[in-house]
Amino acid sequence: MKKIILSIEGMTCSACSNGLEKYLNKQQGIKKAVVNLVMANAMIEYDEKSLNQEKLEEFIYNAGFKSLGEFKEIKLEQKSKQERNKFIVFTILVIFIMYISMGHMINLPVIPFLNPRTNPISYMACLFLITICFMIYGFDILKNGYKNFIHKTPNMDTLVGIGVITSFLYSLSNMYLVIMGNTSLIENLYFESLCGVIYFIKLGRYIDGISKDKTKEAIQKLVTITPNKATIKVNNELKEVTLDEIKKGDIVISKPGEKIAVDGEIISGNTHLDESFITGESKPVSRSVGDKIIAGSLNYDGYIEYKAIHIGKESTISEIVKLVVEASNTKAPIAKIADKVSSYFVPTVIIIAILTFILYLCIGETFENALITFVTVLVVACPCSLGLATPLAIIVSEGLCATNGILIKKSEILENAVKTNTIVFDKTGTLTYGKLQIKEIINYSKISKNKLLQIVGSIESKSTHPIANAFTDFLNKNKINTINVNNIKILPGYGIIGKIDEKQIILGNSKILKKYKIVNTHISDEKRLSDSGNTIVYVVQDKEVLALIGINDVIREEACNVIKILNDMKIETIMLTGDNEETAKKIASTIGIVNVISNVLPKEKVEIIKKLKNENKFVMMCGDGINDSPAIASSNIGVSVNSGTEIAMDSSDVILTKDDLRSIVKLINISKKTIRNIKQNLFWAFFYNILMIPIAIGILKPFGISINPMLASIAMILSSITVILNTLRLKNKRFF
Repeated sequence: MKKIILSIEGMTCSACSNGLEKYLNKQQGIKKAVVNLVMANAMIEYDEKSLNQEKLEEFIYNAGFKSLGEFKEIKLEQKSKQERNKFIVFTILVIFIMYISMGHMINLPVIPFLNPRTNPISYMACLFLITICFMIYGFDILKNGYKNFIHKTPNMDTLVGIGVITSFLYSLSNMYLVIMGNTSLIENLYFESLCGVIYFIKLGRYIDGISKDKTKEAIQKLVTITPNKATIKVNNELKEVTLDEIKKGDIVISKPGEKIAVDGEIISGNTHLDESFITGESKPVSRSVGDKIIAGSLNYDGYIEYKAIHIGKESTISEIVKLVVEASNTKAPIAKIADKVSSYFVPTVIIIAILTFILYLCIGETFENALITFVTVLVVACPCSLGLATPLAIIVSEGLCATNGILIKKSEILENAVKTNTIVFDKTGTLTYGKLQIKEIINYSKISKNKLLQIVGSIESKSTHPIANAFTDFLNKNKINTINVNNIKILPGYGIIGKIDEKQIILGNSKILKKYKIVNTHISDEKRLSDSGNTIVYVVQDKEVLALIGINDVIREEACNVIKILNDMKIETIMLTGDNEETAKKIASTIGIVNVISNVLPKEKVEIIKKLKNENKFVMMCGDGINDSPAIASSNIGVSVNSGTEIAMDSSDVILTKDDLRSIVKLINISKKTIRNIKQNLFWAFFYNILMIPIAIGILKPFGISINPMLASIAMILSSITVILNTLRLKNKRFF
């Protein structure tokens, strides 16, 4: 299966996106299609053996829309000067047509040659010409409405189009009768109403476009972090190139004040970099030869040369943007409510409008009143606000998460995070920094300390576990070279085995001794080291324990505060670790965690997560994304604390690029406020339609309350603005 995101043109409301989504999901070869109204794109998972991009674009065309090709970047709709001028002209025209057609009703001065009573022909000609201009201005609405009606996916444009065309044809026929001498029909022209409807629909879309751009701004900022150009070294000569021209392996130059162009590794020089855009660390970090650097980082004070490693779509920034865009193309369960309603809404409104028209005629109302009511029902019921209610809030919140260093892979996480009542933490690299140091060595052998650590470090260098870093850092710091190791075997949850000079060396915790039936005569020493908060590594050769090594870690400075906040939120916190019980309890008590589960293997962690879920707990698992991957995948929400360069390899639901546990609290709070915001939006959207459709039908006419098509279009815009403004309030929220 292959996945592609295509940009779509022609979607104006949720009925459009739902209709297209339903149509695509019916096509053979498409496994899943999700259409995003706000981002104006469709994410399609399909069988590449039977379909290709061209065929997918044909499906989109057959559904009444147009594919603009693969979605490559987030474009903000910059309003051109010509478009603004056109809008100003039509604003003047709509005011003018309202004045000449309705001004005399409120005793405003009448333009003599446009007086409907004394100069009906010139009056009608003026209305007709202005109306033609508005029909051309709103041709895209009429065209889309027709196309979607023909393709059986009626949408907002269909409702407006039916109303506008009906009003135009009726007014045109009355205009003909007036010309033929029946001047009494001069008051039965509704050109100004249809002009007003088109104008206010256009105004609504103008405002809607601005609001959608605001939801994309946070993502757009990520795209513009990297510089447009960079300097590379070719045959000892410097050459300025665009980012697209940089290839893997190129040597790139960065001077003080410049931004890093691509992900790479420093090969010469040292500097301080501002990586706050991705790590959240406000202080500049020191980087020197051998260190990895991230595109978009600001070089403060050093001249460095670095080798390009990740370029283009492989870069950290591209990966982040891809994750955020893909997340926006998944649907939160709450969005399905609006989607389901919208799919039936437009056909239902058309039926209601037709039945109202027939009912009016049956009870003796004039044809004109029946027609105006018919058009009013169609216009007032346009489901713009309903279509915006969920996706706007989701995208605003995803943008907030991205700027706070929280990358969400599925939008349903925003809905579900608030349900979390149990958070399970790994210890090493999650509650601690994972920067372990050798604290104490109890050497039972005649091997020197440095030789012993050379043996252990050489074997551990083949491992990705955080414990290995303590040994490799020691070797690097003391300039001790590694020695050749053969037959490496990693035992998750136990340790690692390797052969040096044909002698098998076993490294691991006390469980590895039991596994290989080695008698442990050093329990008291292990307990003493554990009581000091050390993680224990046994060094065994030929079933003889050579040494005990105590590895110490540093607890994250924010861990205590985060655990306290979670406890105050009535969220149960659990430490789940493969470390020994004494060490685990020592650290847990320091940071305020009561429930500790220790001495567990990775596969046992999975069973514990499943057990918690079976107890009807909604479990969030937070780990470092290495040994915790199975448990993270088994939880309701999997969270990994990763550096930015590991994003592409991660398989969790949420990635904390800031490497800060406070992001978990932020995620839960953003989720809480997002769901509340969506529910408010849905309430106002449903309330608006429940209130306005009966008024449009005329239920309140006996009380002197009624509306016409023009007022209906204004009311429709106001409902959308209410949803937009309510959603944008999320940007002003504090989440920690």
